[in-house]
Amino acid sequence: MGKKPNLTGLSRFLPQDFLNSNATSLSENPHNQSRPAKKRKTDTHVPVRTKYDATALVPHYTTTHEVPENLQKYFSQRKRYFSLYDQGCLLDEEGWYSVTPENIAVQIADRCRCDTILDPFCGVGGNAIAFAKTCEHVIALDISPTRLALARHNAAIYGVADRIEFILADYISFANAYLSRPHSTRNIDVVFLSPPWGGPGYISPSENNVTADNNADFQDELEAHSQYSLSRIQPIHGADLFRLTKRISDNIAYFLPRNTDLNEISALGLLEKDEGVTPDDKPRMIEVEEEWMGSKLKALTCYFGGLVAGQEHVF
Repeated sequence: MGKKPNLTGLSRFLPQDFLNSNATSLSENPHNQSRPAKKRKTDTHVPVRTKYDATALVPHYTTTHEVPENLQKYFSQRKRYFSLYDQGCLLDEEGWYSVTPENIAVQIADRCRCDTILDPFCGVGGNAIAFAKTCEHVIALDISPTRLALARHNAAIYGVADRIEFILADYISFANAYLSRPHSTRNIDVVFLSPPWGGPGYISPSENNVTADNNADFQDELEAHSQYSLSRIQPIHGADLFRLTKRISDNIAYFLPRNTDLNEISALGLLEKDEGVTPDDKPRMIEVEEEWMGSKLKALTCYFGGLVAGQEHVF
């Protein structure tokens, strides 16, 4: 089966290939083997800069007058998203408003150090690039061929493309295929969940969010009186997404809007108790980390399992 021209260098999701124990790159450590708490890797590898050019897919903006009006506020923060933006980093429209700022991605990656990490909503690659510097192997999924190509392009600029396996797939299908694999295949240690929140107007539950999107003061005021529900997560309810992911790994980092209902986050912890995943019947904690850029709270990262500080023994 031939590859489409704009997917050169990308993997297509084929369950029989992924589940083959001889296939590339899943962690060699079986989950039931003894291992040090939160095995860490130091970022000592030499960046490998590979040629991969996706510039035909989207424009690389260099000046404000080139940028569509709805993206100008994001363009002004371009070096917060990618410090190497001027070297040719590329984003599509969704990438501009959904990519994780680089400093936040680095912070999360430091917490998620492991052998193999799954980033099932990789977008244009901000988090995957950071994970490639702290993990031995990154599996990056996206349903968009364009965004996956841009992620591969951006990873090449950062010199870490050799540590990332790019797979064109929807996460639900991938997860179900992975869970049906033979037990002898290798395991995913950590899953980073950063699913679509519902677009740049996610803060407002209203259908008409144009004003909220264009006025930062109004947006902050609206947020103070509203909470984000996990039911708005895509492609399925956020609690169901978490439940599915826990079947892959207990070690989950869940990247959520800053105004997410904390009661709903707490309820996710009850899933661990209800499903009896704690052998010694001791309650497990959830750690909620606020992600700040200057004086602005950007998001929440919720850590579960062995990613929680003080709970590394369950990794």
